[in-house]
Amino acid sequence: MRQPLVLVPGLTCDAEVWGAQIAGLSDVADMTVADTFADDSIAAMARRLLDAAPERFALAGFSMGGCVAMEVVRLAPGRVARLALLDTSARADDPDHAAVRRAAVRTARERGFERVLRGSLGLLVHPEADPAIGEAVVAMALRVGIDTFERQQAAIAGRGDSLPALAQVAVPALVLVGAEDRTTSPRHARDMAAAIPGAVLRQVPRCGHMATMEQPEAVNAALRDWLASEV
Repeated sequence: MRQPLVLVPGLTCDAEVWGAQIAGLSDVADMTVADTFADDSIAAMARRLLDAAPERFALAGFSMGGCVAMEVVRLAPGRVARLALLDTSARADDPDHAAVRRAAVRTARERGFERVLRGSLGLLVHPEADPAIGEAVVAMALRVGIDTFERQQAAIAGRGDSLPALAQVAVPALVLVGAEDRTTSPRHARDMAAAIPGAVLRQVPRCGHMATMEQPEAVNAALRDWLASEV
């Protein structure tokens, strides 16, 4: 029997960021992709997800989506059967990081969204990755659009610190990160895995931030093991 699995995209990502997982795990999971486009706070995204989700479900969040997933667990721990956090951080932005997010929005408005996106690829994709992956990341963000980019940046900048609450997670948990992730470094993953009782930590070699797209086979193998772990 396939498990209900809600997938939460990251900043300026749509369902394509999970495309390889949707294709590769369809035999074991009944997957839906959460709507993260309409809201300007992580809490509102989490409530929207809960309103649309099955009564009990596995939950996987990538990047910003991991922040949403952690908020879902805080709001409704009894509804989450499993938790996977991919290339994300439980820590709140410090003032400097929040200022960088606001500046990125201003620059995108003034100088062009695509210019900002292409300028950020070095932080998102491993330098040895297929260039087509970077092009797919840019195209995906352009589809999502600059207005959603602004809402999502505000949501991330305004999020709280989720790390202390992770000690209360009592379901099978996976924390996964690209070994060369320059956006949410492996240090963040180690902190989250250490905070969650019994969490499994997976570090994907030769991989930047966009793990689900850069190394889909490794990510799918880790998620398959997570979905098969005993509750």
